Amino acid sequence: MTAKTADVWLPFPAEEIEGLPDSFRYRRWDGEDAFPADPADCVFYVTPYMKSAEVTVRPLAAMPAVRVVQTLTAGIDHVLGGLDGLPPGVRLCNAAGVHTASTAELALTLALASLRGIPGMVRGQDREEWRGGFYEALADKSFLIVGYGSIGSAVEDRLVPFECGPVARVARTARTTARGPVHALADLPQLLPAADVVILTTPLTDATKGLAGAGFLSRMKDGALLVNVARGPVVDTGALLAEVESGRLRAALDVTDPEPLPAGHPLWHAPNVLITPHVGGSSSAFEPRAKRLLARQLTRFAAGEPLEHTVLVTG
Repeated sequence: MTAKTADVWLPFPAEEIEGLPDSFRYRRWDGEDAFPADPADCVFYVTPYMKSAEVTVRPLAAMPAVRVVQTLTAGIDHVLGGLDGLPPGVRLCNAAGVHTASTAELALTLALASLRGIPGMVRGQDREEWRGGFYEALADKSFLIVGYGSIGSAVEDRLVPFECGPVARVARTARTTARGPVHALADLPQLLPAADVVILTTPLTDATKGLAGAGFLSRMKDGALLVNVARGPVVDTGALLAEVESGRLRAALDVTDPEPLPAGHPLWHAPNVLITPHVGGSSSAFEPRAKRLLARQLTRFAAGEPLEHTVLVTG
């Protein structure tokens, strides 16, 4: 198979993406039942956006020539189950940076809305109730950002104008940044008690699944707010429910476990919990950034150059 006869599967029409190389045949597929062409001819597969893991990995078993699997999410957990049957040397690339602005913006929105009591005010408006009172501000609050990659850093960027208090940063490994130290995950027990707001932006890995469990939550100070824009399973739902139902903690969640959150689940009506339906990256900021990434990646691929954001290579 030559480049001119090789297929690239995209979830967008190729004509909507400026700068694509003319080296390939472009096929649009966004998770529909019917494939757009023979998967055996695909060399570069861009996964559909916000589709189930089952839909996302379905064509992979029929793609013996694929060389790159490109997600449009920073997380890759939804495609890992489909990689086992691929030949050696297939590169899995994520979309680090594509959702940074949008997700950081929502993290700030959730924190601000929760502290200022916006959910209660909206319910009051529905009932024509004037709910005055005294509410908390972002100003002077101390923050702990767990998962200090591009999104975590962007969250801090957006906190600066709000005159917040100290910001502690945690990532998989310790390092130093221009803003200050980034602590390792092992330092969480010492950092959690000082934070008024804890924001989770970490990817879902074996090390972070259930990270915010009973021990983690018990170390948060009374009245603290947990904001999760990472993945639902980073938080132990049962442990969180125990804390919010007791009134000790508050939570603002863009992601849940299970997800979608089923009707009747106790999280829906738990006190002091704000829920948005996993829309951190789903904003008008997504498509322009995703399309620019795909143009860069495919130009590099056509030229035989290293790709951005390669997170693993099949062996």
